[in-house]
Amino acid sequence: MLGIAVGLAIGVMVVPWPGPVATPTQREIHINARQFAFEPARLRVNRGDQVTLIFHPTDVVHGLYLEGYGVNLKAVPGESAQATFVADRAGKFRYRCSVSCGSLHPFMIGELVVGPNAFPWRASALAIIAALGTVAFLYVRAWEASR
Repeated sequence: MLGIAVGLAIGVMVVPWPGPVATPTQREIHINARQFAFEPARLRVNRGDQVTLIFHPTDVVHGLYLEGYGVNLKAVPGESAQATFVADRAGKFRYRCSVSCGSLHPFMIGELVVGPNAFPWRASALAIIAALGTVAFLYVRAWEASR
């Protein structure tokens, strides 16, 4: 039983997986800044997307610095600033106000989540094989104990 599970796991790891891959797209995201928050506070894009951030402060001068991508914007109320980049690294990246805008300025942060552009089929298949192998192992142990 264990040999079958290990064989299936090795097969999943070795065989090329023809899973669907999302085509990178162009995304235009507007971010409003007011004391002491970004709106939206969390952005989600897929890896490979071309992202244009359009930054609009609404009350005082604010900045937006996106860690990991080096995007640094600054604008005054009534004007906007923008930057375009390719989200080429998966993960979570914080953005924060880069201009001292008041007493709660250090807490003015947001998050960019760059997700994979494909469903994790291989990891899902391995999890299912591990679960089925565990159930089979426990069933065999219980069956042997009852004899």
